[in-house]
Amino acid sequence: MSKVIDFQTDPSKYRHWRVEYDGEVANLFMDVDETGGLFDGYELKLNSYDLGVDIELADVVQRMRFEHPEVKVVVMQSGKDKVFCAGANIRMLGGASHAHKVNFCKFTNETRNTFEAAEEDSGQKYIAAVKGACAGGGYELALACNYIMLTNDSTSSVALPEVPLLAVLPGTGGLTRVTDKRKVRRDRADVFCSIEEGIRGERAKEWRLVDEVVANSKFDDTVKERAAEFASSSKKASGLKGIELKPLDRKFADDGSVTYSLVEVDIDRDNGKATILLKGPDADAPADMDAMQAQGSDAYILRLARELDDAILHLRLNERELGLIVFTTQGDPELLAAHEKLLHDNADHWLANETLKYWKRVLKRVDMTSRSLVALVEHGSCYTGVLAELLWAVDRSYMMLDEFEGDNRPTAAITLSESNFGAYPMGNDLTRLETRFLGEPKQVDALKAKIGEPLEADDADELGLVTYILDDIDWEDEVRIFMEERASFSPDAMTGMEANLRFAGPETMETRIFGRLTAWQNWIFQRPNAVGAEGALQRYGTGQRGEYNMERV
Repeated sequence: MSKVIDFQTDPSKYRHWRVEYDGEVANLFMDVDETGGLFDGYELKLNSYDLGVDIELADVVQRMRFEHPEVKVVVMQSGKDKVFCAGANIRMLGGASHAHKVNFCKFTNETRNTFEAAEEDSGQKYIAAVKGACAGGGYELALACNYIMLTNDSTSSVALPEVPLLAVLPGTGGLTRVTDKRKVRRDRADVFCSIEEGIRGERAKEWRLVDEVVANSKFDDTVKERAAEFASSSKKASGLKGIELKPLDRKFADDGSVTYSLVEVDIDRDNGKATILLKGPDADAPADMDAMQAQGSDAYILRLARELDDAILHLRLNERELGLIVFTTQGDPELLAAHEKLLHDNADHWLANETLKYWKRVLKRVDMTSRSLVALVEHGSCYTGVLAELLWAVDRSYMMLDEFEGDNRPTAAITLSESNFGAYPMGNDLTRLETRFLGEPKQVDALKAKIGEPLEADDADELGLVTYILDDIDWEDEVRIFMEERASFSPDAMTGMEANLRFAGPETMETRIFGRLTAWQNWIFQRPNAVGAEGALQRYGTGQRGEYNMERV
């Protein structure tokens, strides 16, 4: 699958989803176009999905937050009869490369996490209204909703049949949400995840697989009643007006480099790296949130987040042999701090809140990117507040020390802001500074005294904010040697090492979802029992079961 995958879309281009807005309630219909697969060779029957379907869903969820903040309840339902969703398309999985399957699972995880958190982050509660078969990834869509309603009839059921049918695992957190979120008893979960036909009716409710079971004749009316109840009890402000998320300003060069309005991605294939330059603002922060809302998606701090998000996704899926991502910044740190301060000073304004929560998700996307990550703190850089978070998201950081010959840019400095102490938690529910100083928690408190103070190399090094500080004599050689060394290592070993080192501290449902699936699904997707010529994924639909090597590993 060498096709370039574009993560940018809009409602005029949707082929698989439609939304009907009814005041504070949005009805989201999954109505997959069978002929609309992202690649050739399969049909998306029974509301099954591939990455293209999920790219649209991610766009729906994002626009729900920014373009329709008036919405308090989203009802996710099927646009087809007798089937809610059959899950990820098996033919697609059977024909996809290993790397595509894993990246597909990661992106769908991130999308589900986004609408799962919508109630807490944005006051938008998701209801799954399940009529018909709801299997595999279809049930995982429902699991990520805040409330699941199931029709009580002979054709409606919930199921996670991946193990018996396909010799793989539910790929978007199904097992983890069954045990950790819905707290299904272990023996019942074992039964549920071992049967093809799933569980229906009152037993599904008794086992906590769904929240409510409703007679078919009353289902549609009851769903409307429940949505209205949830909307009326919501604490979210009413009558909010959204902004339009305009298309990104993005250009591709012949060598694969990408230029946005505020982000530049330079591709160096010979050395297996991509360098991402993030630019600081060139104008003062808006005077207030009304002014920022008037700017809409052109507002600097929101536009930067959207462009970085798109760049990371592009590199993940379309540039898989570039093993090193180098972050650099250039700009006025005081201007950047003012743009971010506006959000924090007005955190109760819906747009400020959504922009901050979006930055939280973008930074988590960086955390979860399976590349070696390095940040260069060069003269003229603007690592302050939200961009300083990148220094603790990366695997290593290098900072310029003292003057460099012929370089008249402002001296390299790092400036902490209040946002570095809670606004952008990682998947482990700790800040990146808390994760960095897990063995020295008092250091985090000490750093709060440095908020707003530009910290040059010696101070940043003493405070533990960077890995190395280097002067003009050593900078070029040391950085070059690191990059050459990193490019020489096995990418498999690097992915395993980095993923293990990045998430110190407590486990959460989110870290378990990504951690278990990064390891387990990544491994299972390469085993012949699943993907071999006689494996379950290849034989699915032929009437023959997979032939398994029965050795336990």
